Amino acid sequence: MRLILASSSPRRREILKRLGYKFDVMSSNIEESTDKKMPHARVMDIALKKAFSVAALYPTAVVIGGDTIVYCKGEVLGKPKDEKDALRLLHKENGSWQSVYSGLAIICKEKNKIFRGYDVTRCKARKLGEDVLKGLAGKHLDKAGAYAMQDKDDMFIERFEGSADNVVGFPSELFLEMIKEFEND
Repeated sequence: MRLILASSSPRRREILKRLGYKFDVMSSNIEESTDKKMPHARVMDIALKKAFSVAALYPTAVVIGGDTIVYCKGEVLGKPKDEKDALRLLHKENGSWQSVYSGLAIICKEKNKIFRGYDVTRCKARKLGEDVLKGLAGKHLDKAGAYAMQDKDDMFIERFEGSADNVVGFPSELFLEMIKEFEND
């Protein structure tokens, strides 16, 4: 089976490679918007839209879509628009618990198979001073919540409960369960 990752995220590619899968990469280039309000529904909806956009071009392939957001103090935090927005996100998260949601969708249009799910990991951010936050604000503009737990120079996350891969953007344990179910269906 041809496997396609509908994402240009280098972190998702790294995790999928680490799991031993061979795959192609086709960025979905969709607008990442949804009318869903609940964090888990949002990430699953956008993951599904990404997968469908690529599956429309490759209907015989098995396509994986993914999306990640941070939910903190009642607000969905996606990727920052710019450095100023990143600083706003870091201030909101600073010293607080937050939840990182990642949604996955695995589809094959030709076989009319659709599987989707999500994982959630709770993270506790360190309480950092203004100068440190300003230094972090420009580093991770391409990541939900404006931080990167996998970056050894990013000390923002103090501890977490759940999957580290989920925080990075690809819940490997969930993927392995879903792909097994997909193959056995």
